[in-house]
Amino acid sequence: MNPIIVAALVVAAAAVIVAVLLMRRGGGAADELREMSDRLADSQAALAGRLAQMAEQATAAQAATAERLAAQERHIAEAVEQRLARLGQSVGQTLERNAQAAAVTLGDLTARLAVIDAAQTKITELSTQVVQLQDILSNKQARGAFGEVQLEALVSGILPPSAYAFQAPLGDGRRVDCLLHLPNPPGSIAIDAKFPLESWHALRQAKDDAARLVASRAFAAAILLHVRAIADKYIVPGQTAESALMFIPAEAVYAELHANFPEVVEKSYLSRVWIVSPTTLMATLNTVRAVLKDVRMREQAGLVQKEVRLLIDDVGRLDDRVGRLQRHFDQTSEDVRQIRISTDKVTKRGERIGELEVEDAATIALRAVPPTAPAALPPA
Repeated sequence: MNPIIVAALVVAAAAVIVAVLLMRRGGGAADELREMSDRLADSQAALAGRLAQMAEQATAAQAATAERLAAQERHIAEAVEQRLARLGQSVGQTLERNAQAAAVTLGDLTARLAVIDAAQTKITELSTQVVQLQDILSNKQARGAFGEVQLEALVSGILPPSAYAFQAPLGDGRRVDCLLHLPNPPGSIAIDAKFPLESWHALRQAKDDAARLVASRAFAAAILLHVRAIADKYIVPGQTAESALMFIPAEAVYAELHANFPEVVEKSYLSRVWIVSPTTLMATLNTVRAVLKDVRMREQAGLVQKEVRLLIDDVGRLDDRVGRLQRHFDQTSEDVRQIRISTDKVTKRGERIGELEVEDAATIALRAVPPTAPAALPPA
């Protein structure tokens, strides 16, 4: 509550209390009451003037406060507008950066999707090829052709065409997958491609020890059957070497055979049939190529020696001709030296001729008169 109003109320209450007290005291207090009433009226008038002045001050203060509040409000509004503008600019930049980053991310994502699509296409092609390979391996004839194709690729990629023959006849209607032409010893070596796929799959799919034992026996029997067939059909005395090669076009089968079936490998050695995989066949073919190169070098050793002797004769003739040419050079040098001596003499004679002076006739005449003998001196 306003303090001026409180003071006015207090003065009015005091006046009422005084009036009540004077009325109780009797008639002698009427004068005092009037005097107090006058003073109270004066106080009320002064208080009213003060109240009016204070009202004016309060109005002015309110106006100043309102103006100050309006200025602060404008300042706050301007600050808010500036903050909002900065915030809008920052948000716009942030959105632009985010848009650019999103565009880059989308570009990367598109590129990765393209790579994934390409990989998916390759996977589809690979799965198709795997299915085709399974179809090939499931057919015995196609499986044999697969081994022969791999064998041909290895042999033709390492040896010269004159060193081998595919489907070479061995007589009695027999044909071997590949025959390596080597000199005696050892002679031509036969290579036959075999792929015991059924027994291998049975061995890999065995669930327990009993099934694995049965599959192992079947696998060993299949390998030994191929070994005996190769030994009987492709080792021909007088036509081939005393041993042959059995090509297994699968490193896994070769590794399984040498890791867990040493007795089968030993029996193949006794049958003079060497089991090879793509890797070991490649090493064998490189050895064969070295042997063939050595044989060709030995076959041409006589021709090389003959050519060396002819080369020595040519070198001797060349040395004789160089000697004769050297003698010609020496004679030419001597002739040039003699010519230089003659030219030096001619040059010197010319110089002496140039130094002679032409004399007149008087000088020549005086030289013609003999000199007079001096007079004899008188004796002392």
